[in-house]
Order: sequence, then C-alpha cells, then structure tokens
Amino acid sequence: MEDKECNSGGFMRLVSEESCSSTVTDELCVNNYQTEIFNQLPSSLARRRTHHHHQDRGTTETSHPVEKHPGLAGEARDRALTQPIRSLPVCMQRKREARDLRHLQTRTVGRWESWKRNQSINRKRLGEQVGEAMSRLLPWSSTFHTIEGRFGVGVKAYFVFLRYLLYLNLLLCLVIGGTILTPTVVYDSDGDRGLLRFEGNDSVLDFFVGSGFLERSPVFYGFYARSSLDLLCLNTPLLFLLGTLTVLILSLVMVVRRTVVGYKHTWLLGNHYHIHMSYKVFCGWDFCIHDPEAAALKLSFIRNELKLYLEEERFQQREARRTLGQWAHLYSLRGLLHFLVLVLLGGAFCLIYYATMASQAERSGDYLILRVLLHYLPPVVITLVNFFLPHVFRHIAFLEDYSITTQVNATLVRSIFLKLASLGMYLFFLFKNSQQECWENQFGKEMYKLSVFDFLACFCNTFFIAYPRKWLVDRYPSSWLARLSGKQHFLIPFNVLDLVYSQTVTWVGLFYCPMLPFIETVKLTAIFYIKKLTVLQCCVPAQRMFRASSSSVLFHFMLLLGLIMAVITLGSNLHQFEPSSSCGPFVGSATVFNVTAACVDSLPGPAQSTLRYLSSEAFVLPLILAQIVVLTSFESRRRANGKAIERLKDMLVMSTSDKHFLLKQHTLSLRRRKKTFKAPTTVSGTREGSPTTMKDPSAGIGEGSHIAQLKDPSAQPTGDDSPS
Repeated sequence: MEDKECNSGGFMRLVSEESCSSTVTDELCVNNYQTEIFNQLPSSLARRRTHHHHQDRGTTETSHPVEKHPGLAGEARDRALTQPIRSLPVCMQRKREARDLRHLQTRTVGRWESWKRNQSINRKRLGEQVGEAMSRLLPWSSTFHTIEGRFGVGVKAYFVFLRYLLYLNLLLCLVIGGTILTPTVVYDSDGDRGLLRFEGNDSVLDFFVGSGFLERSPVFYGFYARSSLDLLCLNTPLLFLLGTLTVLILSLVMVVRRTVVGYKHTWLLGNHYHIHMSYKVFCGWDFCIHDPEAAALKLSFIRNELKLYLEEERFQQREARRTLGQWAHLYSLRGLLHFLVLVLLGGAFCLIYYATMASQAERSGDYLILRVLLHYLPPVVITLVNFFLPHVFRHIAFLEDYSITTQVNATLVRSIFLKLASLGMYLFFLFKNSQQECWENQFGKEMYKLSVFDFLACFCNTFFIAYPRKWLVDRYPSSWLARLSGKQHFLIPFNVLDLVYSQTVTWVGLFYCPMLPFIETVKLTAIFYIKKLTVLQCCVPAQRMFRASSSSVLFHFMLLLGLIMAVITLGSNLHQFEPSSSCGPFVGSATVFNVTAACVDSLPGPAQSTLRYLSSEAFVLPLILAQIVVLTSFESRRRANGKAIERLKDMLVMSTSDKHFLLKQHTLSLRRRKKTFKAPTTVSGTREGSPTTMKDPSAGIGEGSHIAQLKDPSAQPTGDDSPS
C-alpha cells in the first residue's frame, strides 16, 4: 500500500491512501486538537476544579455568573445594540464594523424593532446632550479644571465640597423662605414693625454683635409672633416648626445619599481596583486636546497622579521592610502620641469653659469696645483652638508614620472631634447659664456671632497672613523669617473642617436664627473666591499627593456627624426648656410640639386615629420589622453583587491567562515548524506497511492564522496529497 503525506492545515502526518482520501478523519483530528487545547486552557482547568469542588460538597453552583443568570446575556446584548457607537470602548475600525452590523440588523429585525432601537439611541443621545449642557451651566467648572491641573484632585475635592454646601444652603433658603419668612411678611398683623427698624442708639457694632436693629429684624427668633394667619392647621407656630423639621430632614436625606454614593464608589474603585502605571503612561493622554493651556493642565494632572502612585508604593515597600522591633517601637510611639492628643483636647475644653463663664458675667461699667470683645471671647477662643490644634495634630500624624492618605484622614478625625466637641461644650455651658427673659434670642445671637467671626477669621487669615507671607517669601527669600515660614501649601483637612464647622453652626442655630441659611449662602460664596485667590496666588503644589476618593467620603461623613450633633442638640433643647413667655411664636405653649395638638383635634375621626397610631409606640414594631426586611433584601443584593464582581474579576484573570497560554502554544508551534523545515523528514525512507507516524499536530499552523484556525476549523486550508 502506498503511503501519502497529508497536510491538514493545522498538522502534518503520514497516512495511508485510504485514510488520506477521507475528509472525516481530517476534521476529527482538527477537532480533537482544538478540544485538547481548550481543555488545557487555565480557565477550563479552573472551571473543572470548581465543578469537582461543588460536586464534592453536593452543590450545583456554577462559577459563571451568566450561566446562573441567563437573562444577563440578553440584557448585555440589548445594551450593546442600543448603546451609541461613539461610547463603545473599541477602536475606530470596530466601531465602523458595529455600524455596518447595525445597518444590516435594521433590515432584518423588522420596522417596529428597528424603530424602538432608534428611539432608544436617540433618547440616550438626548440625555447625554442635556447632561453636557447642564454640566456647562454648573458654576466654577473652569476654575475646578484649573485647580485640578495645578494642585491635584485633592484640592479640587475641597472646592467641589464647598459648592455642594452652597447648593444645600440654597435649597434650605427656599424652604425657610416658603414656610417661615414669606407667611410672616404677607400676614403681618402689625404693619408698623417692618423688617428693619432703626433707632437712635443703633450702631455699626450691632451688626457684629447681633443686637440693636438686627435683634428687631427677621434674623432672630423673637421677631416672629402669632399674626393674622392664625388658623387651626395653618398658623405661624405650625409653619415655623414645619420649616425647621423640613430643613433637618431634607439635609439628612441629601447628606446620607451623598455619603452612601461616595462610599459605594470608593468601595468599588478605591479599595478593589488598582490602575497600573503603564496605563497612566501610555493611555492617560487625551489626544483631542488642542489648546496649549489645556495640554499643560492635563500634563500636570497626570504628573500628580503618578506622584500619588509612587508615594503609595514607596510607603508600602518601606512598611514591608520593617522588623518586629521597629513595629514595637512604632506602636509605643503612637500610644504616647495618642495620650498627648487627649491632653490637648482636655486643655482646649477647659479654655472654652473659662471663656464662656467670663462672657456670661455682668459688666455694666465697661466700655463698649471691651463689652464687644467680651461678647466675642468664646468665639475667639474656639477659633484660636481650632486654628492651632489641627496643625499640632498634623505634625503628630506625621510622627506616627502613616501613609499620606491615612495621615490626612487621622488629622481630619481628630480635628473634627475637636471642633464638634468644642462647639458642644460651649452650647452646654451656654444652656446651663442661660436664664434671660427671651433666651431663644440670646442663643441665636451666639450662633450668629460664631458664624460671623468664622468668616472674619477666614478673611483675616487670607489678607493679613497668607498674602504677607507670600510677599515675604518672594521678595526676601534668603531671610531667616522667609526660610522659617517656607512656601505655603493648601492644607485640605483644615479648610474642610472649617466648612463642616460652619455648616454645623448653621444647623444648630437654625431654629433660633432662621436667617442663618441665607447668611451661610452669602458666606460660602465669599469664601469660595477668597480661597480661590489663596490657592492660585499664594500656594504652591504639595510635594506629597493623596488620594481624594476616600477623603471625599470622609468629608461627607464628618458633615453627617455635624448634622447628627445639631439634631440631638435641638431636640434635647426643645424638649427640656419651655418656650419664652415674652417673645416668639410659641408664647403660651408648654412645649414647642404642643402646637400640633389643636390641628389634630380639628381633623376627622379616621384621620385623628391614623395620626395617633403613627405617633404611638404600637407603630414602632411594624416599622422596625419593615426596616429589617428592607435591610435584609439590600444586604442580600449586596452579597450577590459582591460575588458577581469577584467572579467577573476571576474571568478577567482567566482571560489573561488564556491569552498567555495560547501565545505560548503558538510560539512553540512556530519553533517546531522551523525545526521541521531545517531537518526535513525522510518520508521516502519509510517502509511499506510500516505503522503510521503522527507528528505534532501544531506543526503546520501558520503564524498569522493560528488563533483564527482554533476558532473556526472550516477556515483552515487543506493541503494537497503528495506521493511519498
């Protein structure tokens, strides 16, 4: 029998004439080779191990999320078909192919399906255009871009946080204006009062102290009284209480939502997703930039990101090289520094206590300026404590040898505790010694003075400290004072703490000074431009960058702590103290919450029963059960999503391993083919009737078509038979 050599695209072998004439044998060999390669893939091996593990445990769980949820594939396919081609994460050639494919599918799917897809694409395009237009309407976007390019994303996060607080206070102004201010002005029964009344003994200092004409204005609690709007369910006390509760609930919803969204983003991207340096180096540039200034900003932004990654990697390497003795020494040092922090906090609280006692003392024979200084003594002490101690905390965090992000977060936590605790101690001492006739106005004045003095401190710090320091360093850089002060950096923790402290004061004094949200809105607008001048004119970029994702979440979490403190303070104060009998809308009421009793009594019987049931203890049990059910469902979804994310990560890793394996197999096949060409097989020397010799099946796979042949066996060329 005459043997022939058969080259079947992907392999070479010596077969007999009968077997070479059969195409079924060639296809089976190719399929067997592809099956063998597929079974050797790392993903296939991992899938088999997982399958055997689940079989041993008696479960049928699969490691593929699409197999477990078959609807996911259809949803992903539909999203891919309706997603705009411009937003597809592929190259231009693939986008053109996708466009041609959609044109072909439009002809085959039918008019109705084609119309629905076109409408979906048009809606998404319209949404993108509306989003882009709204983003252009956002104030200070160009300023944010400039600050991000020069100083990094951390400084930008501060200004974004400031803008968020400005939007929040604008919303609170709308609520206060609609529920408290507008009804009081429209239904004012005493028309002679007016919004502002000046008398002969008024002075400019009344603006800073909150007395005189301001005390007789809508700024404070004592201005509001029962007016001609005195219905059972629509009166000034009820609207006053409703406006305050609406502001607190709306603030709670917005702050919690922002905190949760930021935490979810940080958890998904910050802790479980790491960007490689090669990605930033080779794929970080935006080739659509044509403006030289924008290109310089983009270059600076990439440089700041690389500095951040290098700093984190350097710290991790230094931390990994520490010995057991170094760790013991470090923990001992951190314990001593924590004790020092507690001592400093205790001393600060003692200073606030003595300042409050001195401010509350009666001094009738002093001069006017001295009385104003004594009135401002607690705000001055609180401001000085909050100005110097955070700098001490920053140096302490540096000595504790944390990473730059952990140092910032530790300084933030200690400083926010200092600010909130100092404010809480001041309020406690103020309530304890408040025995005046209209004590609500007195408390509102204290909150007003805290807010005004906080702005004055920011203004003076910029124009009397930052600018002279910048001038000194630029004009006389070799002087000892310039070398001692050094170049200025924008300290993000301290500036964020100032914003949180200011907003907390606004929430605490909202009931006693309803115009505080309006004052805070004007104040935040002025602070933005002051800080903008400080950053762009007086500061230089920091040498050590930090990641702003986790710190942004911490910003909102501290704001949430301030809101919780304000709610607790207001609730305990309104519950414990009886309203004044000489001023305010709640004159004659035992508590503030009694104003709702008359309105509830005037409602029909079913409505009264419903409201009383909702406010009773019997409603607490079903409410808690409903919350448990909702939280359980969300926790189940969170765990399912976490498992799906981990599986998708494993699939990405296995896909990379498969690519490496196929590349290795392809390289080996090319080397074997080269060896075959260098040392040709002596086919003619084989004896007739000798057994068939099988060579490596991968020896005939071409360099350019190896992967394609594995995917599509029909595309492999079949070699012609040649006689041996």
